[in-house]
Amino acid sequence: MSHDEMSGMDHSQMSHDEMPGMDHSQMSHDEMSDMDHMKMDHSEMNMDHHDMSHMDMSHGNMAGMDHMNMDHGDMDMAMPGGGHMHMSNFKQKFWVSLIAAVPVFVLSPFMGLHLPFQFTFPGSDWIVLILSTFLYIYGGEPFLSGAKAELKDKAPAMMTLIAMGISVAYIYSIYAFIANHFLSPQGHVMDFFWELASLIVIMLLGHWIEMNAVMSAGNALEKMAALLPGSAHVVDNGTTRAIPLSDLQEGATIQILAGEKIPADARIISGTSAVNEALVTGEAKAVEKKAGDTIIGGAVNGNGTLTATVTGTGENGYLAQVAKLVSEAQAEKSKAETMADHVSRWLFYAAMAVGLIAFFTWLAIDGLDTGLERMVTVLVIACPHSLGLAIPLVVARSTSLAATHGLLIRDRQALESAKNIDTILMDKTGTLTEGVFKVHTLAAFGDADEKTVLAEFAGLEQSSSHPLATGILDEAKAREVTPASAEDVQALQGVGLTGTVNGRTLAIVTAAYLDENQIVYDKAQFKTLAGAGNSVSYLIEDKTVRGLIAQGDEIKPAAKSFIAQLKKMGITPIMLTGDNQPAAEAVAAQLGGLEVRAELKPEDKARIVKETQAAGHTVMMVGDGINDAPSLASANIGVAIGAGTDVAIDSADVVLVKSDPQDILNFLTLGRATSRKMTQNLWWGAGYNILAIPLAAGVLAGVGIILSPAVGALVMSLSTVIVAINAMTLKMTA
Repeated sequence: MSHDEMSGMDHSQMSHDEMPGMDHSQMSHDEMSDMDHMKMDHSEMNMDHHDMSHMDMSHGNMAGMDHMNMDHGDMDMAMPGGGHMHMSNFKQKFWVSLIAAVPVFVLSPFMGLHLPFQFTFPGSDWIVLILSTFLYIYGGEPFLSGAKAELKDKAPAMMTLIAMGISVAYIYSIYAFIANHFLSPQGHVMDFFWELASLIVIMLLGHWIEMNAVMSAGNALEKMAALLPGSAHVVDNGTTRAIPLSDLQEGATIQILAGEKIPADARIISGTSAVNEALVTGEAKAVEKKAGDTIIGGAVNGNGTLTATVTGTGENGYLAQVAKLVSEAQAEKSKAETMADHVSRWLFYAAMAVGLIAFFTWLAIDGLDTGLERMVTVLVIACPHSLGLAIPLVVARSTSLAATHGLLIRDRQALESAKNIDTILMDKTGTLTEGVFKVHTLAAFGDADEKTVLAEFAGLEQSSSHPLATGILDEAKAREVTPASAEDVQALQGVGLTGTVNGRTLAIVTAAYLDENQIVYDKAQFKTLAGAGNSVSYLIEDKTVRGLIAQGDEIKPAAKSFIAQLKKMGITPIMLTGDNQPAAEAVAAQLGGLEVRAELKPEDKARIVKETQAAGHTVMMVGDGINDAPSLASANIGVAIGAGTDVAIDSADVVLVKSDPQDILNFLTLGRATSRKMTQNLWWGAGYNILAIPLAAGVLAGVGIILSPAVGALVMSLSTVIVAINAMTLKMTA
C-alpha cells in the first residue's frame, strides 16, 4: 500500500480509532490498480429477499433485531426445528427442578426399592404426584418441545429419546397412582416418579454443562448493523439535513464528511477521498475514490468530503447481502447431525420396537399389568442418564483444555468434525501474515546517507498513526535514529506528506507522483520492490530523490511450519484472499508453496467453500474479516483469528485467542482426541442399552434371567459414573 493508495487521508489527523481493525496487505500500487472491491455485482449473490425481512440492514430496522432469539449475554443452544434455548433458562430450570425433585427422591421408591433415607407419611404420595407433574411440565418442557420439532422434521434424536423416557415414566406413574388408590387399593402397581425426577434433573444438568462449556455467542448480524451510522446527511434543494438511516431511500443525494462512516452503498457525484474498507472487505487498503466510483455502506471516509447518490439501502445493501450469506450458512450448518443424535435415533427406534414386542408378548403370557410394566421398563431404561451426560461432560472437559491453550470452542460440532478435515482454506492478511507493515528496504541517494534519510522520513511521519508511518517510526526506533524536527507538516492530497526539516522543504511521495512530475528515479528498482508486495515511498527535495523506504507485511513466524505440518498431516492448505494474484503468490512462495485463489469477494469465498465441500472434502475456513464471515459460517469448521473483527468471530466455531496459526494444529489434535472420547462415552451409554433393553423385555425369562427395574437402575447409575470418569481423562494429546 503506497501513499497514493491512501490518498485523501490526512496522516497527521488520522488516528487508529478512525481505522479500526485495519489489516495491512502486501499490495503495491501497481498490484492494486486492477482491483476494485467496490465493483461487485450484487445480483450474482442469488439472494432471496423474500426471506430477508429481518435482515434489513437499515439502522432503524436492525437496531431492534433479535435474530433467532440470540442474546449477547447468554449463549443460546440451537434446538431442533430452529428454536433456541438460553443457557440461563436451562440453569434456572435445573435449579428449580432440583428443588422440586428432592422431596420426590425422599418420598418415592427407587425402581420399586425403598432406600435407607426414604420415608413416607399419610398424603406424601399426593405431594409426589403434584411435584412430579410440575417437573414434567416445567422441567420437561425443553425436551418435549425439542421432540415435537424433531418429529416434525421426521428426524427423532436425543430430544425425542428423552421426551419418550419422561413421558412414559410420567404417564405410567399416573396410571399406577390411580390404580393403587382407586382401582385396586389392595394391589400395588410400581410407579416411576423417582426415575422421572432424576431423568429430568440430570438431562437439564447435562445440557447446562454443555452450554456453559462454550463461550457466549454474539450476534454477527447485529455487529454488521453496528458498522452503519445512525443517520445520514441528505442534500435536498441545496440544503443539507440529517435524517435517521431508516428513512434513507435509494436515489437520495447524501454528503459524507471527512472521517464519517458511509451510511449506505452509493455512487460518488463529486469529491475525492480515500475510503477505508478494512472492516467491510477485510483487506487493508484505503481506496482512492472519485466521481463515478462506488462506495460501500459501513466503510470509513478519509479526509475528503464526498457527495453521492444512494444505490442500495436495507436489504439491497452490500452489508445486508453479506449478512444474508452468513444467516443462510448458519441455518444450513445447524442441520448437521451430531454423533449423539445419530445414536439416539437408533435407540429410539429400537426401544419402541422392543417395548411393543415385550408388551404384546407379556400381555399374552401374564396379563395387562405385566405387559405394561415390561414395556414401560424398556422405554424408561432406553433413556439412560449416561447418554445425556456422555457428550456434555466431554465437551466441558475439552473446551476447558482448549481455553488453556488459546482456543475458544463455540460449537461442539466442530470438535466432532475435526477428525475429518482434509482441506483448510485460509485468508492471507492477519491469518498467515502479521497485518503490520515493516521496513524491508531503506536506500539513500546522492549525498544523503541512510541514517539521515530515515531521520527525515521519521520526522515527517512522527505525528501520524498511519500504518506506514508506524512502520517507519518503528524502524527508526530499532536503529536508534532520532526523528528529525519537522515543521508545517501537511498532507499532499492523494500523494503523501510535505513539511520543513532544518529549513529545507521535503516531501514523502509515491512513484506515481514522480512519474507525473517527471522526477528521475530508478524504475527497475521500484518494479522489483513493488513486485515483491512492498509499498514504496520516496523522500524528495525539490525535484531530487533523496531516498526510499519499501515496506511490506510480514509472514507470521509460525506460518511456514504450520503449512508444512498441514501437508504432513495430509491436509490441503489453500489461500483465499481479496488481494491480486501476484501479491498472493509472493506470500505463498514464502510459505513454501500452497494453492492460491486471489481477487475474491465475500460471496466468492463462500462459493469456494461450498464447491470444495461438494467435491467431497471436509473444509475448515480460517479468517479474520467481515468478508470472511459467510465462508466461516459455511465451512464445516470456521476458525476466526482473535485479533480479527467481531463479525468474523461471531460467525466462527472456533476462535484463536492468540491469533497464532499453530493453534489450529492444537485444535485438530484436541478435536481428534475429543472425538475418540465422545465415541467411547456413547458406547458406554448406548452399550448399556444394547444389553439392558432386551433383558428388561424378558428375552432370557425362559432361563430365569430378567432385568428388574431396580437392577436396571443400578447398572444405569454405574454407566453414568464410568462416562464421567472417562470424560475427565481427556488430555490435549494426539
